Amino acid sequence: MNQLKSREPGSIALPGTLSASLRAELIAFRRDLHMHPELGNQEFRTTAAVKARLEAAGLEPRVLPKGTGLVCDVGTWDRARPMLAIRADLDALPIPDVKTVSYRSTVPHRAHACGHDVHTTTVLGAGLVLAELDRQGLLPNAVRLIFQPAEEVLPGGAADAVEAGVLDGVGRIIAVHCDPKVDAGRIGLTHGPITSACDRLEITLDGPGGHTARPHMTTDLVTAAARIAVDVPAVLARRVDARSGLSVTWGRIESGHACNVIPQHATLAGTVRCLDLHTWRDAPDLVHAAIDEIATLHRAKSTITYVRGVPPVVNDPAVADLLADAMAARRGSHAIEDTEQSLGGEDFSWYLEHVPGAMARLGVRAPGDTTRRDLHAGDFDVDENAIEVGVEMFTAAALIDATPSP
Repeated sequence: MNQLKSREPGSIALPGTLSASLRAELIAFRRDLHMHPELGNQEFRTTAAVKARLEAAGLEPRVLPKGTGLVCDVGTWDRARPMLAIRADLDALPIPDVKTVSYRSTVPHRAHACGHDVHTTTVLGAGLVLAELDRQGLLPNAVRLIFQPAEEVLPGGAADAVEAGVLDGVGRIIAVHCDPKVDAGRIGLTHGPITSACDRLEITLDGPGGHTARPHMTTDLVTAAARIAVDVPAVLARRVDARSGLSVTWGRIESGHACNVIPQHATLAGTVRCLDLHTWRDAPDLVHAAIDEIATLHRAKSTITYVRGVPPVVNDPAVADLLADAMAARRGSHAIEDTEQSLGGEDFSWYLEHVPGAMARLGVRAPGDTTRRDLHAGDFDVDENAIEVGVEMFTAAALIDATPSP
C-alpha cells in the first residue's frame, strides 16, 4: 500500500477496478432502478434493492429513520482518523419517460431524468469494490456510503440525513452529478461554487373580480399577475449586485376561466436562484418587497409563500483535488475538464455546512453524440460507461484518502 502515499496524479496504480461481471451487474441494476422510479421520500423499493445488495456483500446497511435512504460503513474505522463519505441520491422526478428503450420507466409520469439512478449505482458499485478490498486487507480506513432520499424535494433530504447522524465520524464527503454536456469517461471539476442556491416561490393574488367591460371598477388580477411576472425579476436586477446572479423564473401562472370575467384569484409559482451565498441570505426580504410594491400598485392583495431551498454547493479545494487525483490515477489528467457554476440547485450543499466536500460532474454523453440533452427532460439518458468511471473514481478517492500520510 505504500504506493498510495503518492498524490501525484497519474503516478500511482491503484487496486479497485471493475471486473466484467460486476460492470454488467451494475448496468443491469441501474436499468432496474430506471424502470421503477420513485419520488422523494417514497423510495421504498429503491432502498430495499440497495440494502439487499449490500447485505449480500456481507455489509450492514442501516435504513434512515423515515424508512427511505440508508447509510453503510465499509471497513474498520480507525477512530483516530475521520472517514470519507460518498453520497448518492435515490429519488426520481414526476415527469413522463419518453425514451424508446428496453429499460424505459414502467411507472406513468415518473422518470429518472436527473441521473439519480446512476448516482445510486456508482456509490453501490464503489461499496462493493471497497468491501472486496477490505476483505483483502487493502482498505486502510472505513468509508461511509450515504444513499439519501428526496434530493428533488426542497429543502432536500440531505438535511434529514444529517439530522439522522450520517456525518458522525465523517471528515470529508464527495459526490457526483450526471452532466449530459460532458463525455462519458471524463469529469468536470472546479474549486469553489459549482451549483447555486435554489428556493421555491408561490404567490396568491386576490381581488373582488368583475366584468372585463369595467376593469376600472375592480382589481384587474390578470394584469397584476402579468406585471409581477415581468417586473419582479426586473426590479431585483437593479437591487442586487449583478454578479450575484439572483434570478426569479416562473414555472406556473394561473388565473380565470372565462374571456369576459376578471377573476378573483391568480397564482404564480417559480424558483429563486442565486450564485452568491450572501445575496441568497437576503433574497427572501428582497423578493417580498418587490412583490408587495407591484401588487399594491395594482390594488391586488398578495399572499407570498417563500420556501427556503438549498444554498450553493461550494467545493472545498482540497477535496476537489482529491477527486482530481483519483480521476487522474484512473483515467489520466486529460480526463478532467474545468466546469462552471450552474444555476441548478443541489442539496449536497447541506452536508458542506458541516464537513468539507466536493462534487464532480460525471460525464454521461456518448462521445461523438451531438444531440442536445438536458437534465429534467423526458428523453434524458446516459452512456452507461459512465457507471464504471464513477465507481473507479470513488474507489480511488477512498484509497487515496484512507492511506496515512508518510
